[in-house]
Amino acid sequence: MKKRSKSPILYSLLKPPAVQLFKIFFNPKITGLENVPKEGAFVIAGNHVAWWDCFLVMASTKKCIHFLAKKEIFNNKFKKWFFMSAGLIPVHRERKDPDALRAAKDYLNDGAIIGIFPEGTATKPKGVRFMPFKMGTVKMAADTNVPVVPFTISGKYKIFKSSCAIDYHEPMMIDPANLVEENERLRERVISGYRDEYQD
Repeated sequence: MKKRSKSPILYSLLKPPAVQLFKIFFNPKITGLENVPKEGAFVIAGNHVAWWDCFLVMASTKKCIHFLAKKEIFNNKFKKWFFMSAGLIPVHRERKDPDALRAAKDYLNDGAIIGIFPEGTATKPKGVRFMPFKMGTVKMAADTNVPVVPFTISGKYKIFKSSCAIDYHEPMMIDPANLVEENERLRERVISGYRDEYQD
């Protein structure tokens, strides 16, 4: 089977200029990179603030990250080709999606990295900073025996202001016998990393 750990061509072409522009505009604070594995497959997961979050995660590592993205953005042939060529995996957000889970696990088994926002959306009720986490993250990690690298995004994206940060936490292995508890453990680790100096 062909390995999928290498960057898709479109991802490799677009990432350098996109990340450079992102850093110029938002000047994010990035810490905890020592917690991101240098080798091997893993899932990278954290809270979802805005659609800029993918660029913030991409700006943190030179590696290719295959993000799970809402199926709605793949709604015509060009968009489907574009986003698939950029390494994205379509997923239904409103129901369990075995096809997306299977695709993500195939990538992990091939040594690739999966990026996911377990809240499933950046849109939250007023006053709610963290939504419940969906189970897909811990399920795919447990099924493929790879670690989850939690991250916490703090603040908001304000142009030419250092108003956002991402902190990576120690990788965690998932106990397949206790997925509900492990899912909550992941969420608590993400919540505990929020930086008070970036209060919304």
